Order: sequence, then C-alpha cells, then structure tokens
Amino acid sequence: MTDTRYMPEHAARAFDAKTSRRQLSLAQLLGARQPKDAFFEMLSRHLHQGTLIVRHNGVDHHFGAGEEAPIVLRVLRDEFFSRVLAFGNLGMGEAFMAQDFEVEDGRLVDCLTMLCRAGLHKKLRSDWSFLFRYAGMLASNRLLSPATNVRRHYDIGEDVFDAFLLDRYQVYSCGYAHAQDDDADLLQQRKLDRICQKLEIEPGQSLLDIGCGKGGMLIHAALNFGARGVGVTNSVAHHARAQENAAKYGVSDRVRFILGDYREIEGSFDRIVSVGMLEHVRAKDYAAYFGAIERLLAPKGRGLVHVIGCNTAINRHDPFIQKYVFPGSDTPKLSAMTTELEKNSLAILDVENMARHYAVTLRRWLEAFRANSGTLDPVRYDTVFKRMWEYYLSCGIASAMAGDQALYQLLFTKDYHAPYRLQRV
Repeated sequence: MTDTRYMPEHAARAFDAKTSRRQLSLAQLLGARQPKDAFFEMLSRHLHQGTLIVRHNGVDHHFGAGEEAPIVLRVLRDEFFSRVLAFGNLGMGEAFMAQDFEVEDGRLVDCLTMLCRAGLHKKLRSDWSFLFRYAGMLASNRLLSPATNVRRHYDIGEDVFDAFLLDRYQVYSCGYAHAQDDDADLLQQRKLDRICQKLEIEPGQSLLDIGCGKGGMLIHAALNFGARGVGVTNSVAHHARAQENAAKYGVSDRVRFILGDYREIEGSFDRIVSVGMLEHVRAKDYAAYFGAIERLLAPKGRGLVHVIGCNTAINRHDPFIQKYVFPGSDTPKLSAMTTELEKNSLAILDVENMARHYAVTLRRWLEAFRANSGTLDPVRYDTVFKRMWEYYLSCGIASAMAGDQALYQLLFTKDYHAPYRLQRV
C-alpha cells in the first residue's frame, strides 16, 4: 500500500490507496459483461486510427489499423479495466499512478493521444457513483477560495518546478514554437517577445501583469522593451521567486511585485497582460476580472489575456486535472471572454489559438521531469506523486494534440481607432 503521509497535502488527500485497489462495482454499466470484455468492445468499435496492442495475461489483443509501429499497453492488474470504464480519464490516471498498467517504450503520450483522437473520453459512460463523487469533488473545490486553490498547486514545492521548468525565468505557460525540437528557453523567450510586440510596448510605458508568476514577463519587458511595471500574484512561492529574479537580472528598480488580490490594485497602466491567470478565476467572477482590467487600463491602453480554453459549446472539466492538479480551475470558452470584453468596451484587435504550441511546450516539460524527477526528495515525492505528475503532463500533450483544448491569446484596446500595425505578429 502506498504511504501518502509525505505526499504534498492535496495529493495525499486525493489519492485513496484503498479505493485504488478495490474492484469497482460496474453492475449498472456493464450488466453481465466483465470489465475487460467491455473495454475491448469499446476499443473495437471506436479505435480506427493507429494500432494498439493490449497485452493482458500473456495474450496480445489487437485494435485499430495503421502502418506505424503499434503502441503496446501492458495491463498489470485487472483493476485497470474497471477503473477506466467507471471513471474515464480520472480512472486512467489513477490506474497509471497505481501501476495498474504500463505503456512500452515510454509511449504514454502516444497512447493517450490515440485514445483521445478516437474520442473515447467522450464515449465512456460513467456510473452514478462516479457522478456523485465528481460532483462532490467540484463542490469541494468551489468552496475553497481561488487563492487557496492556486496555492494548492503553485506552492506545492519549488523543487518540483525546478525539475521541469528549465528556461531562465521558469515561465509556467505555453511557449511559442518554430520547430518541434525548440528548447524550453527559446520557446519562452519567443513567447514573451511576441506578447510585447503585440502590445507594442515602448520605453517608459507602465505594464501591469495580473498573475505574474515568477516575474518573467515583467523582467523580459523591462530588459528588452524598456517597460516599468507591477506584478501581482497570490502565490507565496511565486512572489518570493519573482523578487529574487528581478534582483538577479538587475531590474528591481523598474519592476515590483505584490502578494495579494488583483482586484485591490490601484492606478492606471499603459499596458496590461495576464498569462495563465484566468484559468483560476471562476466563471461567476469573469465580470470582476475584466472589469478590473477596464478600470486599470489607461484611456489609450492595450491589454492581452493568454489562457487555456476550450473550443466546444460545453465547458467540460477534466476530472483528473480537477482532483490532482488544478483544483477549482476552469477552461473558459472564447465566447465567454469576448462577451466580457464587449461589455467593458474593450475592442478586440486579435485572437490567436496556440494549442499546438502548448503541445511542444509540454513535451519539453515532460522530458525534463522524466530526466530530473530522480533528484526529488523520495520521502516527500514518492512514486505515486511522480507518476501523477508525469500523467498530468502527458495528458496535457494529448489534449492539445487531439482533444478539445485551446490556448487563446486575446489582444484588445480601449482606443480602437489608435494606429496599430497592419501585419500580425
């Protein structure tokens, strides 16, 4: 049995070792069929692109069709079948954490992408026990303040982020790729450059960064575009690291960081940027979020919001991400954001979907985590935690490549008739 006493607090609460080992009841879902038979039937009906071999008890079961090398999924415990059928991606993730299965040759990402492309996450039905469990989990997350939920992830331990964020500022958001093999630092430098260019930041202009992380955006804008700025975060760890980074790069006299709530910021700023922040704002608070941007943006100012979103009519929260990674998070629809911009008379200049760039970014993070996770304290971060983090990053790549995930950058202005470049950045 896994000892969860030394796992980070939210992961320890979430991973119930007893639940992970029990045979789940699927009577309503399966009738007289066995979970294995139902799982194989589902693959036979819906998996048409690529080839998957499920190796169980020494027997290979082939699904799909394709000329590329088949992906081999080895089932190590029969609990795998009932988990996945009952709990979908949450069950798949927990099965990986519990070592109920392995994907040979480290091809977990390819396997998840294949399953996602086949739409199995949509076709799996969930029994009532899962619906009640998931509803309770969402309700529990919603009862906590956004600041508390943010700290449950970002303050988990700087050593975790040091293991996979290898760019100079440790930027924890989607980079911008020109090639599949771009390194982490190049991805982030190019992304920060493009944001500054979209905003047309000029020397001496004031820049507010809402959800500033470890300060990379402001530091980059100060060093390369002559900006002066303020960053706000409610993560204690991020606030401390942002101050350290500003001192390290010699811009402490030009940028400062506030530990607090963005809604309490006062002043007027020529430019406002918010990268990876809106995901942590509840839908009911979108009006306050965009209202604060409108209030703080100078009359001729411009702003940019960079956010993981969805491109479907229904915003589906992934249960694995909600439970283990980003409790209380959201993936807003583009229509929800544009509606709030319109309400606040913020005219849209440009919208870009960078989902494919996120897949490249996540691959660099996954490669780094696999290479460096051995340096983490094995008492605090045990095998269950490491496999949870690996599944999170792998699942993100699959979603960006074959799911409903979007990565939006929305550029907007208070002065729609002010001069602006003719060509897109």
